[in-house]
Amino acid sequence: MAGFWSDRQVLVTGAGGFTGSHLARRLAAEGARVRAFVRTDGSRRDLPPEVEVIEGDLTDVADCARAVEGVDTVFHVAAVFRQVGGGRAVLEAVHVDATDRLIRAARKAGCRRFVHTSTMGVHGHVKRGPGDETTEFSPGDDYQETKLEGELLARRVGDEIGQPWTVVRPCGIYGPGDTRFLKMIRPIARGRFVMIGNGEPHYHFVYIDDLVEGFLLAGEKAEGEGEVFLIGGPSKPTLNELARSIAELLGVKPPRARVPVGLVMNAGRLCEALCKPLGIEPPLHPRRVAFFTKNRDFDLSKAREKLGYAPKVDHREGFRRVIEWSREQGLL
Repeated sequence: MAGFWSDRQVLVTGAGGFTGSHLARRLAAEGARVRAFVRTDGSRRDLPPEVEVIEGDLTDVADCARAVEGVDTVFHVAAVFRQVGGGRAVLEAVHVDATDRLIRAARKAGCRRFVHTSTMGVHGHVKRGPGDETTEFSPGDDYQETKLEGELLARRVGDEIGQPWTVVRPCGIYGPGDTRFLKMIRPIARGRFVMIGNGEPHYHFVYIDDLVEGFLLAGEKAEGEGEVFLIGGPSKPTLNELARSIAELLGVKPPRARVPVGLVMNAGRLCEALCKPLGIEPPLHPRRVAFFTKNRDFDLSKAREKLGYAPKVDHREGFRRVIEWSREQGLL
């Protein structure tokens, strides 16, 4: 029997990235007619041949209109995770200005649903966990601030112009193919990992396959219209628990070394201040240090109850897969 997405025309922005490419592949496997929007110089190597690829600039009105033509559902995933050159202006252009142009183009094209990608980072540090979708906003850097601006714009403009929308706030995204957490895995493997702070903050991960399932449910379910959903995994370990799990998976001794947060944060600020004017990616910056200090502990009850979301991959199984993939690629 044909499923919900069979023969539906869908648009995935940011389809050259890790999350967008996984979403595009899954939608194609579900029988959707997938249109992938990528930057002119963007990657497309992970997209199957049946996916239609269009190049363009999401800040361009004409490109947005071309992208949404005949589209049933828009999955707006495009983002700039970290940008040295251009600073905040680049983040605002992608996270805010492009969202405004795209959602207006979607309404003119008669799109059924606009699924906007935000981030759990809009909540910042959750002082008394678990948090949920109503937890106060407390973004901690330009990335999180502009993502929040983009989310609030999508919700406001969608209501004003009559474009049905749903917002997904992913937790910490990971999986084979993503190398960000190698910054933690490699030092543990080599016996050189140093915990910054006490290691007690929780970090709520979401394995890429679970996140993609959350996206599909957000785009499909009538109960999702006009709602915001945190999408995470079934476990949310403390950083100490995460480090121990990774060490066990690698077959090495768990790390014990620690340094005070203040010392490293000051070093990160200095490093960023020196590197930023030169357009150099700093090896240490406050955002990286903040990973060790902010509690990210969320309740997924809303997504479970309204969407039927049921994440399957906990952090231990997920990191087992990441480590296996990293070894196959010669990265460990």
